[in-house]
Amino acid sequence: MKSIANLSASPAALPVVSEDLIELHAARILLLFRLCGTNNRIDGLTKMAKLDFFVRYPEFFDEVCAYLGHPISGAEIARESGMVRFHYGPWDNRYYQVLAYLEGRRLISVSKNKNAFQFTLTTKGKELAEELRDATPFIGIVNHMKSVKKILGNRTGSALKNLVYKVFQEEVAEKPIGEAIR
Repeated sequence: MKSIANLSASPAALPVVSEDLIELHAARILLLFRLCGTNNRIDGLTKMAKLDFFVRYPEFFDEVCAYLGHPISGAEIARESGMVRFHYGPWDNRYYQVLAYLEGRRLISVSKNKNAFQFTLTTKGKELAEELRDATPFIGIVNHMKSVKKILGNRTGSALKNLVYKVFQEEVAEKPIGEAIR
């Protein structure tokens, strides 16, 4: 991934793909912790990845809403960058880089509670997440995250993983590890 700060070093003729920018992913993850977490915190990589999956794939979220008997969100946001099938369901191999980026900038703190990592927004991270939440370009994803939190936010990472495998058998569970989810 690239940083916006380093784009001037790239040849002008090369296209810039937004999903290659670490800041895009960092902004989404900050909002995820703020809006889908509890007290600005998400406990566990699995829970973080599954909530992020439903944020990034609104059509999958609508399908799980229907499965659970909730009204469909009808979110009008574009599908974001892809994820792959991993041991515990949908995963983005860039998470470690993005989380390190956020921790290195003191926007999140990472701790361990038993076997689970806890990701908590710092004061600086909360302030930035609030700015992003109120910024016009993020209105769609913010509203969608609020729906994800309302329907799925109280579930554990394992419960979300099991739900993904149950509802999305063909789309996720039957895919080989490392294959892109479409």
